[in-house]
Amino acid sequence: MMKSLHNEAMVRRQDEVLPTFDAFFELATRLGQAIELGLAERGLTTSRAEVLFRLHGRGPMVQRELSQALRCTPRHVTALVDQLQGDKLVDRRPHPTDRRATLVILTGKGRKLAAQMFADRETSARQLLGDVPGSDLATTLTVLRTVLERLAPPGEQRVRAPG
Repeated sequence: MMKSLHNEAMVRRQDEVLPTFDAFFELATRLGQAIELGLAERGLTTSRAEVLFRLHGRGPMVQRELSQALRCTPRHVTALVDQLQGDKLVDRRPHPTDRRATLVILTGKGRKLAAQMFADRETSARQLLGDVPGSDLATTLTVLRTVLERLAPPGEQRVRAPG
């Protein structure tokens, strides 16, 4: 009898787990498409947008710091900064205390674009989640953090979203 109840609970749990898992995939796909479309309208890729978000959130950074923050090669960061500089969204300036280092900073145009992206992010969050009860949001956040931690590579802490 006890084994039967356990098996029944496991089957019921699987009936809940798989649809939830599938919903995560659908959500990831839809969010990815929406993000790519929004960035494309601004002439950005996700990598370039992340550079702007990092600079907006942390201020000027040397390229080595950007490379570490973005978890990519210094060569890739150089290419991203070159492209963003060509679009007049970032600039390079001498580091005030290290003659060998160069700071990457947002230009006025870059600050305006990054601020608009942050504002749009907040608007989107309110549109999608604003009427969801707080207790549901808290539970959802707990579940998402658990999944994200499980997906993080060994020894690596999950990077929190900007803001």
